[in-house]
This record gives sequence, C-alpha cells and structure tokens, in this order.
Amino acid sequence: MNKLIAALVASMFAAAAFAAAPAAQASAPAEATASAAAPAKHKAAKKAKHKAAKKASAAASEAASK
Repeated sequence: MNKLIAALVASMFAAAAFAAAPAAQASAPAEATASAAAPAKHKAAKKAKHKAAKKASAAASEAASK
C-alpha cells in the first residue's frame, strides 16, 4: 500500500512539473518579471510539495494502522 501511495504522489509531482513547463516557455518575453518572482514561486511550490507529502504520509500511516 505504501508503494502505491508513493507511486501516486510521484506521478502527481511529475504531471505538475510537465504541466508547468509550457507555461514557463510562453512567458519568455516577461523574463525580468518572472526572474524576480521565481524565489517566491519556488518557496510556494516547496511548501505545497511538503504539505502533499505530509498528507500522503498521514494517510498511509492511518491505512496501515487499520
């Protein structure tokens, strides 16, 4: 069960990474604005990733305890 949850979480992050790539290429002319906002976006993405991993971990431990 843990492997299944880990695979689902990994595929979710992979899909999000590929979905974000075309949006980054489309905004190439606004590179100066994007580079200024990049640290904030990175921090928000890192926080969201941590939150999702924590939620998956809690769900896995709850399922294991049943």
